[in-house]
Amino acid sequence: MEELSDSAVEHLLSREEPSEPERISAACLWVKWVLEMAMGLIFAAWVAFIFLYPVPLVTDLYNEWTDVASNTIYGAIGSGAFLLFSGPILAITFLAIARLIIMDSRKEELLVLKSKPAKYPRLRLWTFPVMVDGPLGVVSAAELIGICLVVSYVVWAISAYTLEDLSTLSNSTSSSVIKSAAMLELYGKRLATIGMFSLAFLFLPVARGSVLLRLVDIPFEQAARYHVWLGHLTMLLFTLHGLSFVIAWAMQGILLDEITSWEYSSIATIAILPGVIGLLAGLLMWVTSLPPVRKKQFEVFFYMHQLYVVFVVCFALHVGDFFFSTAAGGMFLFMVDRFLRFCQSRRAVNLISATRLPCGIIELVISKPANLQYNALSFIFLQIRELSRLQWHPFSVSSSPLDGKNHISVLIKVLGDWTAKLDRNILDIIEIHDQNETTFRPPKITASVEGPYGHELPYHLTYENLVLVAGGIGVSPFFAILSDIFHRIGEGKSCLPSKVLLVWAIKKSNELPLLSILDMGSISPFFPHELNLEIDIYITRESEPSLEEGNNIDSTKKSHVFPVSNGCSMSVLVGTGNTIWSGLYVMTSTVGFIVLMTLLHFFYINRFNVTTSWYKGLLFVVCMLASVIVFGGLVVFLWSCWKKGTFAIEKSQHCNQNLQSAPMTHHDLPQRKSVGPRRVIYGSRPNFQEIFGSASDHWGHVDIGVIVCGPSTLETSVAKECRSRNLKRGSDRPIFHFHSHTFDL
Repeated sequence: MEELSDSAVEHLLSREEPSEPERISAACLWVKWVLEMAMGLIFAAWVAFIFLYPVPLVTDLYNEWTDVASNTIYGAIGSGAFLLFSGPILAITFLAIARLIIMDSRKEELLVLKSKPAKYPRLRLWTFPVMVDGPLGVVSAAELIGICLVVSYVVWAISAYTLEDLSTLSNSTSSSVIKSAAMLELYGKRLATIGMFSLAFLFLPVARGSVLLRLVDIPFEQAARYHVWLGHLTMLLFTLHGLSFVIAWAMQGILLDEITSWEYSSIATIAILPGVIGLLAGLLMWVTSLPPVRKKQFEVFFYMHQLYVVFVVCFALHVGDFFFSTAAGGMFLFMVDRFLRFCQSRRAVNLISATRLPCGIIELVISKPANLQYNALSFIFLQIRELSRLQWHPFSVSSSPLDGKNHISVLIKVLGDWTAKLDRNILDIIEIHDQNETTFRPPKITASVEGPYGHELPYHLTYENLVLVAGGIGVSPFFAILSDIFHRIGEGKSCLPSKVLLVWAIKKSNELPLLSILDMGSISPFFPHELNLEIDIYITRESEPSLEEGNNIDSTKKSHVFPVSNGCSMSVLVGTGNTIWSGLYVMTSTVGFIVLMTLLHFFYINRFNVTTSWYKGLLFVVCMLASVIVFGGLVVFLWSCWKKGTFAIEKSQHCNQNLQSAPMTHHDLPQRKSVGPRRVIYGSRPNFQEIFGSASDHWGHVDIGVIVCGPSTLETSVAKECRSRNLKRGSDRPIFHFHSHTFDL
């Protein structure tokens, strides 16, 4: 063996070994990649199986599988249908929990990787608006591809089933009426099958704290759109399914006998009456969810949507346990999420302060635990018990996670009945407080909070150039974004944005005091070289500045602030809370469901030879609910016990800590006369062609993140301009990436 030269020895000795944190980080990223690959393969196989299910070869293989599975303790339902249709989504959930636990402590490192500036700008399917004026609102290229795939699947499945049914009935010697009725019944069954596959996805987007939404980084306000689209498709298919049977029975003269019967004669143990009730409940939910009703009579929509309980139970009774198991996975995950949200929403939170601005804006500062994680583009659901115990209203968070460890802020615009009642309660408290009345008890404000929800990672920090477009109170989340950027620059944390343009359209100048909420005086020093911030304010209903404009912009002299102390800090059960405990809750509930189903089959169904499908479907739902409440509830109880000591400390000390750190009066806080170069334009609306053209000329060949929060008309205008610029851009022009932060239920 040759001896190493002196220079080679010195090179080996001088070579640095990776440090322990670097090795751990590399191992975490490797495990993350493996888990993501496994989840991707499972999801691809699951979707492919559903897509190819109408093919006779795949259907025959599935039937053979269920025949073999029927010899197991779970029978064809548990080992066959549930394992193939619902098992994959539960397996993906388990792997997603493991991924989140591994990467939970590495979020900052992952953000650093994502926020590295790209060498060349490039289009992204999920940020490129393609449809902007249609009934679906603004649709990105990725969403359009998904819509086309779903529509093509429905058309292909219906045509494949139709050809198969026509060949089956072609040799029949029955009369034309009987043939037509039979064809309609077969057609109705096929529509129901496709509808059940749609139903398998329907509940996934509305599980607000779902680990699956965090996995793909889709916030609930965006996922709610997908639930609406899937709801339209599902109810259309189920309605056509019901109409097919109704017409077929009417042709045979047996309509009344069938719809009032419990079992359908040609399909043993399938309950007809629950199907009729479930369809009617679904139609009520569907009709009241349409925009004319939902936007004008939101409470009607909200209360009618609680009929989903009737729909699910009647669906299980109608189709039985075998077919119910095809869509049970998504429903089970929704039950898991709903019970956890119920546990969280029972806690009364501590309102540290409430500020009433003269422009009809209320700022609430809510107590939160120091370990509660959220992003600047997060939102919460708020309930005020004195106003309504059933109404929950979403509000964007207006404070950065770095503003304070113990509080979170939201801005509320007085618009409807609920906000008007809240405003009156605050005015009563202000009046009693100002008059130093001790004989009158001021009205209570008992608040409960659900959330926060939002993106897993703050995507606004991954753009070097940002255009923020707000309409009215839609500026609220942008206060959180700007404050987040200022804090990160000041603290030396990962922060890519260096050029930010805020375009704010308001009706009247009395809304200008909102800018004082963006308190930059407490963030010292301000870094003009690290961040180029410009603010353009468009006042659309005033042609010239008023005499009080100078005082309005940087002053809140007419504001009233008062402390409200009630309850504890926010719970961390859902949203971006403790990943380990929430993951343990989901896995325990799932394992509990399997245990209950095992005991049920072993000691009851198999022993007493229970074969009635609708009855086993009901038992299936009961086991799902019992596993969430019993097994999941046990984890929630242990979770609460684990936090009991912390909660006790918070209850006695947290209020005082927040009173010292949170803004109790605007006059006591340091103020800035300006948060950056600002222009105020009167009597006109934003001209996005000029605004984006100017940004394109000055910023050059870069990626520009565009975030919109405001009315749908504003969102449409911005999306249309982004699409136009991207389609017509030259080689030296930027790419505009469209994001919407508009919550619309």
